[in-house]
Amino acid sequence: MLPPVGRAWERERRGPGWMALRARWCGSRYGWLVALALVVLGPAAGAATPEFDRWLAALREEARAGGISEATLDETLAGLEPVARIIELDRNQVERRIDFRTYRERVLSPDRVARGRELYKEHRELLDRVAADYGVQPRFIVALWGIESTYGTYKGQHPVVASLATLAFDGRRASFFRGELLQALRIVDAGDIAAAQMTGSWAGAMGQSQFMPSSYQAYAVDYDGDGRRDIWGSLPDVFASIANYLARAGWNPSYTWGREVRLPGGVDGELVGLEAARRLPDWQALGVRRHDGGDLPLVPIEASLLHMDEGAGPAYLVYGNFRALMRWNRSTYFGLSVGELSDLIAHG
Repeated sequence: MLPPVGRAWERERRGPGWMALRARWCGSRYGWLVALALVVLGPAAGAATPEFDRWLAALREEARAGGISEATLDETLAGLEPVARIIELDRNQVERRIDFRTYRERVLSPDRVARGRELYKEHRELLDRVAADYGVQPRFIVALWGIESTYGTYKGQHPVVASLATLAFDGRRASFFRGELLQALRIVDAGDIAAAQMTGSWAGAMGQSQFMPSSYQAYAVDYDGDGRRDIWGSLPDVFASIANYLARAGWNPSYTWGREVRLPGGVDGELVGLEAARRLPDWQALGVRRHDGGDLPLVPIEASLLHMDEGAGPAYLVYGNFRALMRWNRSTYFGLSVGELSDLIAHG
């Protein structure tokens, strides 16, 4: 099976090293790292302390004041302790960057493409219903599903409440994770999922769509009508939640995301980047062509030119829907890979 690449590989590009990512996927093989973390980080890394107990009591008061029930607070916070593994993963942030070609090769593997094509056909009836309701083409729903959780096979096994509490207490972005923790408590309080079943990545991304709790609150959908927004086990809810996110991010079902292009020699550097945009006929006039050498579609929509790996990699013209993908994950690597995977899934 393939590891997830949406947030996992993007974290490698932005920061975490390969060892931290391998540890996430290989579990006990790196158990010695946890022991090392306990030695280096001290007792607070894996056990409650008076300081943590005071922090947790204050959090409980804040949650109670925000309307979260006492039963939910007991269910989620009783016996809670910092998790050494989460602190280790958060602190093992070494600078590492992979180029786009390497990232794309890993994301667009033959296995991931083949499995996406199978599932696209298998769930086409459901996908078409969701597409009609939300105005998002099915291939993009499947591509995001495939990149975020390898089609639901890598949802993450970390207890979300414990992970977020650990990061909120002892993390580098304590305020952010405290807010996400409170949202997670509200999700449990609403009855969408029990705390024991709320699992996700070490940083709190949940379910087959890998939504953070705040994104879940904003975009998750109960599409199967069972009274719960279940992005862990209900494909109707997963697909509709992905589509709802994109629709509310400004998705236009009349167009695609963009395309790989062939550039003429000596393209002005000021034309490259998301901050620069021209209409497709203008790019055609400048000598930009489809990757196979054919003419661009001569529709008057705006497109931005991206030339990856500092001009040494592939070039793309990207449209408004690409910007919607960037709202999901602010990474050009991610957005381009979702777009290309969607093309490979639908046109294979």
